[in-house]
Amino acid sequence: MARKIPIVVLSIIVLQSSLGLAQERVKLRVSSATKTLGYGPLWIASRMGFFDRQGLDIEIVAIRASDVGIQALVGGSLEIAGSASDAPIAAVEKGLDLVIVGGIINGLTQSIMAAKRFKTYADLRGATFGAISLTSGVTFALRHVLKVKGLEYPRDYKLLVIGGTPQTYAALTPGQIDAAALSLPVNYAAEEQGFNEIGRFVDVIPNYQLAALSTKRSWAEKNRSVLVRVMKAMAQTMRWIHQNREPAVDYLAKEMNLKREHARRGWEFYTATRMWHPEGDINVDGLQIVTQIYWDQTQSKGPVPSAGKYIDQSYLRAGLKELDGR
Repeated sequence: MARKIPIVVLSIIVLQSSLGLAQERVKLRVSSATKTLGYGPLWIASRMGFFDRQGLDIEIVAIRASDVGIQALVGGSLEIAGSASDAPIAAVEKGLDLVIVGGIINGLTQSIMAAKRFKTYADLRGATFGAISLTSGVTFALRHVLKVKGLEYPRDYKLLVIGGTPQTYAALTPGQIDAAALSLPVNYAAEEQGFNEIGRFVDVIPNYQLAALSTKRSWAEKNRSVLVRVMKAMAQTMRWIHQNREPAVDYLAKEMNLKREHARRGWEFYTATRMWHPEGDINVDGLQIVTQIYWDQTQSKGPVPSAGKYIDQSYLRAGLKELDGR
């Protein structure tokens, strides 16, 4: 018995040490391309303790342009980037080792809102649009929608780089620009101000992966358990959002500085259409459409790659397995 006691004590020490390691907090920096309703799940995960419960000390950094966020990711200023999904696709095509690991906004929620004198797509010929950038994300989708409607860039309209939805709306209101692609629910506010809704992106492009979480493959492989915890927290967040309408609407209205009615209508749209996936997964078919549009816009050569080239869903699946005890 005397000989066994040290072994028992040693086992307890090892167990305590393992628990300590399991609870060790990890600091990470995660970007959000904008602070709007669509990116709300990231802010909820951070501010309402979902990351914290996984032992993650995460700083959310707002980086307005997706390509800038990807540059920060590549340069080591971030561990994970929340950005337009075409930005990591472009990085991969340039030879960088990025990978998309989860979804944020799994569709297009934008409407083209324009000054009162514009009533149809044809009326927009010669108009100046506000944009977050010239060559990525919502702008790619905007150019595609306008092309389908018979308007070619730069022949038929101008793009003025201003910023995301809050900035473009601020420029639209005093007439600094003629039109803008405004994310839901800011388009509701624009309607109330008398601006015309020319059309909704989703009516032209019904399937699209707008925003996603990406990271370096090399970092993900070395920090697999940490990334699984991140994706587990995002899955918990998405489930909470879908299952708790009133608390979610209250938080989003306050954090995003929205009218509660706008936040409620936004929540209803995002959840009913699965623009927010119930578990934070990627819309693979939608990402394939993004890839096709990126290929067309950049006039890339060769066949359009499969969306699978850019994604790895294993981290989310492992997190879901832990959540559900599978």
